[in-house]
Amino acid sequence: MTDSIGSLGTTKTSLATFKVVMENSFDSILITDATTKGKVIYANKAFKKLTGYDSSEVIGKSPRILQGVGTDKKVIDRLAVALKSGKKFEGKAINYKKDGTPFIMHWRVLPIKAGKKIEAWVAIQREGSVI
Repeated sequence: MTDSIGSLGTTKTSLATFKVVMENSFDSILITDATTKGKVIYANKAFKKLTGYDSSEVIGKSPRILQGVGTDKKVIDRLAVALKSGKKFEGKAINYKKDGTPFIMHWRVLPIKAGKKIEAWVAIQREGSVI
């Protein structure tokens, strides 16, 4: 099987391509470092549009800043189990924008690995409805 990423050419070209994709995605993309207790290391422009938080306001903080009284603890517990076991996660929960407005967030969390070691986690998020 051919690695489609490898067909992009040089590492420099591949990184440039990923940067363009991440910065122009309609979905919010948040990356957390697996070695710093899940602190945010990257947030794209769509994250600000979704949550109201600029990337400079979340870098170095926990994504828990989006949680609040309406956030379903069972969903967060399922996320914690997936992270501890190194598995991907998909779910939805009530989160809160910077201004306190609640919203339904659908998200996927996937490990970013270097060999077998998880270096970071990427969360792809979008606002959804209850249905």
